[in-house]
Amino acid sequence: MIQSINPSNNSLIASYQEYDEKRIQSIIENAIAQFTNWSGVSFSKRAELLKKVAAILREDRKMLAELMTLEMGKPIIQSYAEVDKCAWVCDYYAENGEKFLMDEIVQTDFSKSYISFQPLGVILAIMPWNFPLWQVFRFAAPTLMAGNTAILKHASNVSGCALEIEKIFLRAGFPEFTFSTVLLSSSRIEEIISHPSVQAVSLTGSVPAGSSVASLSGRYLKKTLLELGGSDPYVVLRDADLKLAVETCVTSRLINAGQSCIAAKRFIVEAPIYDEFVELYTNLMASKKMGDPFDETNDIGPQASSKLRDELHQQVVESVSKGAVLKTGGFIPDYKGAYYPPTVLSDVQPGMPAFDEEIFGPVAAIVKAQDEDDAIRLANKSIFGLGAAVFTNDVAKGELIARNKLRAGSCFVNAFVRSDPRLPFGGIQQSGYGRELSIFGIREFVNIKTVVVK
Repeated sequence: MIQSINPSNNSLIASYQEYDEKRIQSIIENAIAQFTNWSGVSFSKRAELLKKVAAILREDRKMLAELMTLEMGKPIIQSYAEVDKCAWVCDYYAENGEKFLMDEIVQTDFSKSYISFQPLGVILAIMPWNFPLWQVFRFAAPTLMAGNTAILKHASNVSGCALEIEKIFLRAGFPEFTFSTVLLSSSRIEEIISHPSVQAVSLTGSVPAGSSVASLSGRYLKKTLLELGGSDPYVVLRDADLKLAVETCVTSRLINAGQSCIAAKRFIVEAPIYDEFVELYTNLMASKKMGDPFDETNDIGPQASSKLRDELHQQVVESVSKGAVLKTGGFIPDYKGAYYPPTVLSDVQPGMPAFDEEIFGPVAAIVKAQDEDDAIRLANKSIFGLGAAVFTNDVAKGELIARNKLRAGSCFVNAFVRSDPRLPFGGIQQSGYGRELSIFGIREFVNIKTVVVK
């Protein structure tokens, strides 16, 4: 039995029966059969249906936002924004998908040669709880627009969102089994990956989850796209606009109560401004309100579960035991729910969990760098490589650092890292591989076929 627990008060929202093996296999077989039809549907028709999905998302904005907030504790204002972004990505691929997949002529010695982009078949998506709608729609919009069919295995604690997403595609007029949700535990994912007709897997999640799925996919020779964890460094140079840097860094650290792969996590500050940055940053973090995520005046809600909250606290405790200085927060509140307050650790160094590991919650790790070169060295001293940012009033220098010196899939100057349908998104090292969004995202799950005519 799969349960959805309200992290605000630990109450049971709903229980769901796992799908048995027979039902899983039936869904896969139907998705395969539907692919034969769907892959032949015109781009204009696919776009029309995707536009309808966007319209339904906007129409049901309030209900969907409240469902996300109920199931995983996202602040309601951020839930509204997530629904809006999902509608945007659907519109984006409806308007650009055909252009992105047009044949590309290549001049060769033959009379005709070109590259054709054709759908692969059934694609499995394994998605996390932190952005219950966005992670799914940023996968589904390009995947379906390309002519594939999709199966979603969502995180168990957001099963209500998973089932609602399937309903949205059906209401928009997508043929049955073009997009399907399955309810099953992660331990049974091999049942789907091993099926000969499942062509590829897209996973967003933790490093251990990515490693497990990549291993299974390798065994069955399935293409994978992995978007995994991050320990995003934000480099603050001595000439930065300190007010802008502090406000931006706090905003990024607290998005989704800190439960975001691309949230800022390590703040690496040059020594001359370090003490001032720590004071300003700590004061702003301490001023943020924690509480009921349905209350629009609160800045952060609970963590997604008490188990995750307790693991986060242990990382803080261990970091302090190794020399980090607790400036604010760092305790488990004595009331119901998986709450953890905005927390600041200064004097963080390599060898501490706050530096080495992904901290998936509202905990900021502030690191002192002796100079610019040392800051860049510390920023890159990580197994991850998802996002990074640099703050400086010398924009040309900032761009040079972002482009050539910070090792990450996305690097921003004087702004916090975020995803955008128009820009590719993904990481390097243990943050994963492959790219979502933009032209690159829709080309991840297609056969890039060479056609030559003599």
